Amino acid sequence: MPDNLRSRTITEGVERTPNRAMLRAVGFGDQDFAKPIVAIANAHSTITPCNARLNDLALRAEAAIRQAGGMPQTFGTITVSDGISMGTEGMKYSLVSREIIADSIEAVCSAQCVDGVLAVGGCDKNMPGAMIAIVRMNIPAVFVYGGTIKPGHYRGEALTVVSAFEAVGKYSAHKLSDADLLEVERRACPGAGACGGMFTANTMSSAIEAMGMSLPYSSTMAAEDAEKAESAARSGEALVDAVRRQRLPRHILTRKAFENAMAVVMALGGSTNAVLHLLAIARAAGVALALDDFETIRRRVPVLCDLKPSGRFVTTDLHAAGGVPQVMKLLLAHGVLHGDALTVRGETIDEVLRDVRDEPRGDQEVIRPWSRPLYPQGHLTILRGNLATEGAVAKITGIKHLKITGPARVFDCEEDCLGAVLAGRIEPGDVVVIRYEGPKGGPGMREMLSPTSAIIGAGLGDSVGLITDGRFSGGTYGLVVGHVAPEAAVGGTLALVGDGDSITIDAERRLLQLNVPDAEIERRRKAWRPPAPRYTSGVLAKYARLVSSASLGAVTDL
Repeated sequence: MPDNLRSRTITEGVERTPNRAMLRAVGFGDQDFAKPIVAIANAHSTITPCNARLNDLALRAEAAIRQAGGMPQTFGTITVSDGISMGTEGMKYSLVSREIIADSIEAVCSAQCVDGVLAVGGCDKNMPGAMIAIVRMNIPAVFVYGGTIKPGHYRGEALTVVSAFEAVGKYSAHKLSDADLLEVERRACPGAGACGGMFTANTMSSAIEAMGMSLPYSSTMAAEDAEKAESAARSGEALVDAVRRQRLPRHILTRKAFENAMAVVMALGGSTNAVLHLLAIARAAGVALALDDFETIRRRVPVLCDLKPSGRFVTTDLHAAGGVPQVMKLLLAHGVLHGDALTVRGETIDEVLRDVRDEPRGDQEVIRPWSRPLYPQGHLTILRGNLATEGAVAKITGIKHLKITGPARVFDCEEDCLGAVLAGRIEPGDVVVIRYEGPKGGPGMREMLSPTSAIIGAGLGDSVGLITDGRFSGGTYGLVVGHVAPEAAVGGTLALVGDGDSITIDAERRLLQLNVPDAEIERRRKAWRPPAPRYTSGVLAKYARLVSSASLGAVTDL
């Protein structure tokens, strides 16, 4: 056990008597003071279905930790429902919650000098928030994912929450009846669990499994299935062993682990948010990771999984087809995964995948063989140009055309853009610009699922481009470019775009360009003045003062 404050609390002597007295009040007996104290950071909440069953998992983990010889101590941390806050002012708090989660876990675990931490989370920011805290503290840790929701069904189609957003666009375009719109809304989310496609929550759970910080197969289990609770118990046992052997997060979260995570995200067709979150976790771990590293991995790794939002299947289908281990074994067999990377149980990736097939089963269509990928290269590409000198992230699955040049339709907030789409004012060939939604400008870098889903629902997904300094939901697809940096609020070129200006999005050339003469851009730059802060007090104002560029992960502790 390390020589930290916690280890000194269990030494014999009168100097720790008050500490021991407090611990006796929460159930410690004489024999328990020699056991490792293991914190359970529990994000249980009935605010969102993603987190509604987490307490069941925390209780199973608690019992397993106690049985394995640890002393579990549970505390709560927060969650924000991205899906419920989407399209509202409340969505500005989503990315902020990642920092609050990280800070709260670090504060409790460090203040109480615990020996290890098991973090239980479900919604999008629970996972990167917990991982940032885990690697900052560098005490033995394991992450337990709350699990995915099962799909809803209507008229022979598997539904997710994104189906409801897209239904609004179809309805506004007179392609869906009142009755069908209501039925989609009623059936899209049938129970507990995180949004069911390869959206942000399932992308990040898969990335964490690929990095070795959660147990094999745990990232794609359904929240309501018995195996999810059993996996939580096994995670508690693994953590007690990691405490005893001092298996630390920074032993596991190496450069190789992050490259494995990036490869898995590409193979799965995962969320653009993985870029932002992996950059932030790597920064906390002291691992050098940059936007261009994603481009390097993209060129080497095909998209192998046919998953929503742009594909056919949901995450429970992926689980039935072999889950993340099957995807990882494919990558390993073709030389794009580090088999010697370590996991929380002390095994290498090679050892974890030893008994997994080299190629996927032939009786399923979710995971493609290496010889027949969905796309020959990864789907998350890094664009640069005079609109994004620090970089931007494009997601290029599910579209026919990888480039567009068209007139800008400029909006200074998400709501104005959504109103224009629903009113039919966006036309084929347009390039929609949503600005002042970045980390500082929003503040909080909202996700643009409402306007992007409305564009898809209106049948414009293949003919309209969209760029923003905000983010996208994992449920977004189409010719969309986010995380544009520098953002508009700090004077990035995005702030200088005028309505009708020609813009080029070219994913093949990795170009994001405002087609206006340099002299005119400079004239506009000199005339530009930063807008007044949207918030002058409270957590959003504090966040806006502290947050870094999206190109650095939008972190607040530089």
